[in-house]
Formats: sequence, structure tokens, C-alpha cells
Amino acid sequence: MRRKEKEITDNQVIREILSESEICRLGLVENGEAYIVPVNYAYDNGTIYIHSAPEGRKIELLRQNNFVTFEIELPPEIFRDNTPCKWSTKYRSVMGKGIISILSDTVSKKRGLDLIMKKYGAGGDLNYNESSLTKMIILELRITSVTGKQSGDW
Repeated sequence: MRRKEKEITDNQVIREILSESEICRLGLVENGEAYIVPVNYAYDNGTIYIHSAPEGRKIELLRQNNFVTFEIELPPEIFRDNTPCKWSTKYRSVMGKGIISILSDTVSKKRGLDLIMKKYGAGGDLNYNESSLTKMIILELRITSVTGKQSGDW
């Protein structure tokens, strides 16, 4: 990282960003070009879980190459100034790499879906319609590397 003073080295802060943000942007490769897709997700112990339909462009690309990159950030705060070049932003973000596996067994899908649903506010016991479970998959992104960056007074 070029700006070492902005690097987040505290793993607890990185885990907080991974846990608290609402959107994960997945970076995939399509015919040698970048393809980015925003997804809802849940983070747990070095792994990102993503709900998905079992087919579509994202799944086709993952079947060809399951090595991905990702980016997650907390909501930024913009500080404006009368002088354009004196504007600044307070932010925290992480970028990383990982390997995605497609989970299709019911137990794994329920576990991943529970994490996602609870992250976004579902409470109590979660009961899923078996028919719905058969029509979806969970993507399990095992993080292989991650870096964090921040700016502003945290």
C-alpha cells in the first residue's frame, strides 16, 4: 500500500468492516475483462456467504474461474470546502481475494442463509420453504488475503 498511514493493520477493525457493511462487490473475470457485481452477504470467521440463484452470468463466470476479488466499505462521509481540492472523505474499506465454492446441500444452505438473514435483521427461528431452498444456492467465499484502508478521524 502506497499510503502506509492509511493502512488498517488491526484485524479487529477489518472484521468490523466485513461484518457491518451492507454490500459486497465481487470482482470476476469475463473473457479477460473485469466484471463487478454487488451482492448482499454475511461474514463469519474468514468466510463471506452470498445468496444466489443457481444460474445466471455470475454463476457461469464462477464455474469458469472461482478465484475472485471483493471490496467492502462502510458508508463514507464527505467533507466539502469552498476550494474544490480541499474536499476530503472519511472512509473505511477492505479489499481482498478469495476462492468461491458453490454450496448446494440443504444444511450448508440453511447455515449460510441464517447468517445472511440475521445480518439484515431477521429474528427468531428461521424456517425455510424446502421448495425455495432447492431453487437457490449459497456461495462460500473463503478469504485468502485482505487489506484495509481508512481516511479521516476514526
